[in-house]
Amino acid sequence: MSDDAIAAATDAIRRGDLVVYPTETVYGLAADATDAAAVERVFEAKGRSRDKPVSLAVPDVETALDYTRSSEREERFMREFLPGPVTVVVEKREAVPDALTAGRDRVGVRVPDHPVALALLREIAPLTATSANVSGNPSARTVDDLDEIRDRAAVVLDGGETGGTGSTVVDVSAGTIHRRGARADEVAAWLDSQE
Repeated sequence: MSDDAIAAATDAIRRGDLVVYPTETVYGLAADATDAAAVERVFEAKGRSRDKPVSLAVPDVETALDYTRSSEREERFMREFLPGPVTVVVEKREAVPDALTAGRDRVGVRVPDHPVALALLREIAPLTATSANVSGNPSARTVDDLDEIRDRAAVVLDGGETGGTGSTVVDVSAGTIHRRGARADEVAAWLDSQE
């Protein structure tokens, strides 16, 4: 991925536009996660219900801690599984807009284990972390799989074919897996071992 492509995506996000980017799971739809108007554009583009929260993506655990109030156990979990195909649900800080979390006080956090995603996130973060597809449509594993979301994004970063399995969504404080995806068995084993 060229520096120019990352720079174009960064500029688009700074303008409030949407960007499609690859992760190790599926292609994601990025906007500035701290900009409520940009987040609203994500919901609009996806046709997503406003009562379904969207996660945020950051380049590392340190940045995740800047936007969340994480317990020692939650931080330990993040350091074990991130970067990776796991979304950790933790208490959000004020910088995270209610538009992202559907008014809830918790937010899902992702550190994608993909070089293009991380290159983008090192330039601008946090970004929205939601699949780049209209709600109800299949997730995109390649840019050729993209539905009309492609026309709603200012920049599409092509990182080739992705893994295709969604992230495992886990609430560490409750010891609950909300969605089983990649590494779900390892996550469950970690939760069991920490009780």
